[in-house]
Amino acid sequence: MRPEEQDLAYLWDMLQAAKNVAQIMAGRSKDNWKGNLMLRMAVERGVEVVGEVARHVSNTYQKQHSEIPWRQIIGQRNILAHEYGQIDHDRLFETATRDIPRLIELLSLLLPPVEES
Repeated sequence: MRPEEQDLAYLWDMLQAAKNVAQIMAGRSKDNWKGNLMLRMAVERGVEVVGEVARHVSNTYQKQHSEIPWRQIIGQRNILAHEYGQIDHDRLFETATRDIPRLIELLSLLLPPVEES
């Protein structure tokens, strides 16, 4: 697979993980968030996957698409994966409800449309 094809495959994986987070959060309030450990853990995992995949996107592609906040995405993944006690759940809620929908929009613009079969 050519490098540019690999980057598109990574973007596709990021988009799918982001869509999973958005689906999990659909219709959820901050009260739902605070009172539901499974919800928080599911979102943590989804955001972590987005960041893990982002780490593999080539530096060249990242530089060409600076509209994606690569450093922040990868940084948040590192906190979720390695600094469990440092997780700011209010910030993670904001990520899931504000940043993830915007990321979905940006990634969708970078990927070719999927043909329906």
